[in-house]
Amino acid sequence: MSEFDLAVSSPAEAFAVLKEGNARFVQGERLHPNQDADRRSAVAPRQRPFAVLFGCSDSRLAAEIIFDRGLGDLFVVRTAGHVAGPEVLGSIEYGVSVLGAPLVVVLGHDSCGAVTAASEADRDGTAPAGYLGDVVERVMPSVLSARAAGHADIDAFVRTHIQRTVDGLVGRSVLLAAEVAAGRCAVVGLSYRLGEGTVSMVNSHGPVPTAPDNPHE
Repeated sequence: MSEFDLAVSSPAEAFAVLKEGNARFVQGERLHPNQDADRRSAVAPRQRPFAVLFGCSDSRLAAEIIFDRGLGDLFVVRTAGHVAGPEVLGSIEYGVSVLGAPLVVVLGHDSCGAVTAASEADRDGTAPAGYLGDVVERVMPSVLSARAAGHADIDAFVRTHIQRTVDGLVGRSVLLAAEVAAGRCAVVGLSYRLGEGTVSMVNSHGPVPTAPDNPHE
């Protein structure tokens, strides 16, 4: 039986494990749990991650590293600007309903390139060519919402985009909304600071104890 099977059974416990791992990462005291040959063998027959991590594809946002976790701990889904299409929603639903993860985390970060591109497209009235334009189009509502609320800097746009992504997952997925309503799952938005390595809570749905920490609200 794995460490997760023994210790993590609720959204609040899963969130606490992530916070503790991030604290170790920030302090330079990583334990590198579940990264050895024994763990590899133990999870080969099955997986039971304690959290679904839906994050931006940014190369500096490697979830298992910044939360000090290992094999079989996190079910990771990543797209540029954490834009959520049907494939993303289906993957998250799989992590929750089939694999039994009690926590979904949306992980954004400061100085996000996708959010910056959407901000520049809004300012200049031109969108990038190709499928990159589709990513920008999906981020654009967050930029417009942040501007309408009086914000003008990229990091405020990022936090708005994280919040809207969290709300959108629960609003679009009937399965996820039902799990949250039943108290079996929580969806949490976190903002990562590239320089410091820290995460701060933006918003949440479901039973997690930490209050949002949003300086822009």
